[in-house]
Amino acid sequence: MAQVPHEPADETDRIFALQEEVDQLKEAIVSHAVVDQAIGMMVALGRVAPDQGWAVLKDVSQHTNIKLRNVAELILIWGRNGELPPEIKAELEDALDRHGPTQIPEAPPER
Repeated sequence: MAQVPHEPADETDRIFALQEEVDQLKEAIVSHAVVDQAIGMMVALGRVAPDQGWAVLKDVSQHTNIKLRNVAELILIWGRNGELPPEIKAELEDALDRHGPTQIPEAPPER
């Protein structure tokens, strides 16, 4: 059976669909990196485990009704310049109180 060549419009639609998928994947990679960096800040500054850092970001996002990626971006900006919107700061402090701090291995016990 002979193959029927695709119509040019079909190929154009497929190219546009693939380009859209590539753009979405690029955005997901960037978003994931931002969230991972913010989790790292929670681990380092909040003295919580990575899973708890994720939970902190999720809590702040849910309690402030701000997308998680945007919360992560605000936390990264805070890490660079020390500025954090007051409502985010208050919720971040509350979330860290709920989820940590954890004891750092080989650190002396807290008093």
